[in-house]
Amino acid sequence: MLLRLLLLLALCGAGSAAMVVSVSLRGSWRIRSGNGSLELPAEVPGCVHSALFHQRLIQDPYYRFNNLNYRWIALDNWTYIKKFKIPFDLSKWRKVKLVFEGVDTVTVVLLNNIPVGETDNMFRSYSFDITHVVQAVNILEVHFQSPVIYADQRSKVHTHYSVPPNCPPRVQDGECHVNFIRKAQCSFSWDWGPSFPTQGIWKDVRIEAYNICHLNYFTFTPIYDNNIQEWNLEIESCFDVISSKPVLGQVIIAIPELKIQQTNSVELQHGERIVKLFVKIDKSVTIETWWPHGHGNQTGYNMTVLFKLDGGLSFEKSAKVYFRTVELIEEPIKGSRGLSFYFKINGLPIFLKGSNWIPPDSFQDRVTSALLRLLLQSVVDANMNALRVWGGGIYEQDEFYELCDELGIMVWQDFMFACALYPTDQDFMDSVRAEVSYQVRRLKSHPSVITWSGNNENEAALMLNWYDIQPGNLSTYIDDYVTLYVKNIRRIVFEGDQTRPFITSSPTNGAKSTAEGWLSENPYDPNYGDVHFYDYVGDCWNWKIFPKARFVSEYGYQSWPSFSTLEKVSSKEDWSYESKFAHHRQHFTDGNYKMLHQAELHFKLPQSADQLRKFKDTIYLTQVMQAQCVKTETEFYRRSRSEIVHGEGHTMGALYWQLNDIWQAPSWSSLEYGGKWKMLHYFARHFFAPLLPVGFENEDVFFIYGVSDLHSDHKMMLTVRVHTWSSLEPVCSETTKPFVMKAGEAALLYDKPVAELLRGCTNCTRQSCVVSFYLSTARELLSPTNYHFLSSPKEAKGLHKANITATISQQGDTFVFHLKTSAVAPFVWLDVGSIPGRFSDNGFLMTEETRTVFFYPWKPTNESELERSFHVTSLADIY
Repeated sequence: MLLRLLLLLALCGAGSAAMVVSVSLRGSWRIRSGNGSLELPAEVPGCVHSALFHQRLIQDPYYRFNNLNYRWIALDNWTYIKKFKIPFDLSKWRKVKLVFEGVDTVTVVLLNNIPVGETDNMFRSYSFDITHVVQAVNILEVHFQSPVIYADQRSKVHTHYSVPPNCPPRVQDGECHVNFIRKAQCSFSWDWGPSFPTQGIWKDVRIEAYNICHLNYFTFTPIYDNNIQEWNLEIESCFDVISSKPVLGQVIIAIPELKIQQTNSVELQHGERIVKLFVKIDKSVTIETWWPHGHGNQTGYNMTVLFKLDGGLSFEKSAKVYFRTVELIEEPIKGSRGLSFYFKINGLPIFLKGSNWIPPDSFQDRVTSALLRLLLQSVVDANMNALRVWGGGIYEQDEFYELCDELGIMVWQDFMFACALYPTDQDFMDSVRAEVSYQVRRLKSHPSVITWSGNNENEAALMLNWYDIQPGNLSTYIDDYVTLYVKNIRRIVFEGDQTRPFITSSPTNGAKSTAEGWLSENPYDPNYGDVHFYDYVGDCWNWKIFPKARFVSEYGYQSWPSFSTLEKVSSKEDWSYESKFAHHRQHFTDGNYKMLHQAELHFKLPQSADQLRKFKDTIYLTQVMQAQCVKTETEFYRRSRSEIVHGEGHTMGALYWQLNDIWQAPSWSSLEYGGKWKMLHYFARHFFAPLLPVGFENEDVFFIYGVSDLHSDHKMMLTVRVHTWSSLEPVCSETTKPFVMKAGEAALLYDKPVAELLRGCTNCTRQSCVVSFYLSTARELLSPTNYHFLSSPKEAKGLHKANITATISQQGDTFVFHLKTSAVAPFVWLDVGSIPGRFSDNGFLMTEETRTVFFYPWKPTNESELERSFHVTSLADIY
């Protein structure tokens, strides 16, 4: 404890140990059930479920049907208890505070049996004055109320009208009235996740003591003055001043790399005081801006801010400062009704390529630094530059945003309201206002955060009447919507941060929604704002079913995770697509059927008599289907960036649903629980490549577009090859004359009637041949090799089972897989089971006899372990 005390003294920057002290209370606590029948050790940060699991009182909550078996945990009222000594003389301190960085969720806090505060919001910090309660030896108790019972009680108190939806669909096995509690909305269940309404102290907790004043928070914002083309820095600090006399001193701001050393005088009066400082940066100093991944460097500058105050008191804060501008451009487009909707970073239009982020675990104490880095590294490794932090989870931990800054990942940040209407009574609004103020202050210094969004799908839910609201009652709910998202959240955002745009909802019609009183009649209008699009009935290989929208912030298809991921949470009787477990794990209505329906449009379904083989083959096929569907849709959006067709187009964003998983179950994700790459994620690495040829058909004509995210024009050629399914040698090939691919554009490169294309290739029909194509210079490949199926693979003629072998060798920390095939093989899937890592490519079309693929392990392994675990599957193997 003493070591922790000294460390925190240093972090507080106390010039004199007699002025400010901070003692962490994280670590060992005890928890007790409501009736006292269970008492056990618990870790803070943590939650009740994790404590029960670590003490082996419950199994892994994710095992089989445990989300149902352990429902009792969330229905009980738990108490966290900590007995601790104060390692300093209390008589020398004028003010002592108890600070919680995060409490989940509804509690009464007692210190030495005296109530000192209450909490009702997972998404903010709390500070309680304990000056007159704290003793040399203390007992701290945090009494939690069941979040399920609390939400139900709050809904019953709201008697003047209902606030839908009451409960999730039955298939989710969830809890009701989650919109009445400020807690991760998905913790009561979602269509991709379980119901685990946690209770616990999920972030740090500490004691702070001081005499003169204390620095409560520190934040800053780089601001670009467009008129004089000059960068400035606004620094905001909040002090709690308990001295009755003014506290005088100086603040020294230093950014050595920018030759900044600025000293200001400060005078702090009694009470809570905000100090705003303004740093003008000399125009003669060259500033390197922060760029999204793939567009430049993520340059940041080290800054220290030192407050030197009366009595030898000092506070020092260090931070990384990044400079970048962001604009949301909504303006008329020639040849189209409506408005554009795209982001400029540092004045450059950027096509947002990426996905949607959900919480990586139901239990936040299991989300480690290593897991965050693995998931976010997988984002940039797949050529993505953006994530939308979805509004039904949590505002992520500080490290998430720091990593996004470092890796160049743009963040579309939702506020945590999703797929529901919400109350606007005084208590709820007070809680929301504190939450929003806290989160804006916490996150606004991150260059990765490029926009705030008020909610997920609530404009659409209201205006498209998802909840069967009677027309006469609509105005009440519209008033609540405007009160919550516009009069409160939007106002607080703009008071705290004017450096990035605010969008009321997603999807929204943006400026059109604003003009219509913040809610549009059709929030899915492709000519405005962003859209969400899902269609499980239409053929995903038909690009004409997709909206030619300005920006697509959600779209996707489900698949099952790999068998090695499922195996950890299931038993042998579960390993069938028709098992009770397979139905239980699917939280989307008819989801398992919808996957097979989509797969059956173009593939033969597995028919093995061996139940386990059939299950594994079906898993593989759902991943093939998902990858191919999202590929087709994403390539359509990317090639639509530069054109208007029938008044629609100029698509400038594609964020598929969803990036990651919260547990081991079927979902829309491209990363399985724990981070293993599905086939979709390997496909994303190709379809988000900075330079990409996109092939498609229209009226029996085959077209290839070139898509470039590059900053400069490049001279290149397009090569088109045709293979028969029965031969590893191409039957024909053609290369275009050199042409210039313009920076930041999509352009038509090639068009030819399919009949004419096939006539030039010996014995080729739609069923017997497949087309591949790539962009290159005379010397090097510039793009991934893409392909186009001329018919459904289930109609392929000459497609044989391929005998694919692999020779594995090691080069440093990387393993080399030398593959050899006996036949053309589509959707070649390399799997090494539970060995963590990723391949350089996977799920590919193998048209040549040999191919080299690299495996990048995430933990130490060896050749023999890889050989034992290795399995390869291609499409014909499942027939």
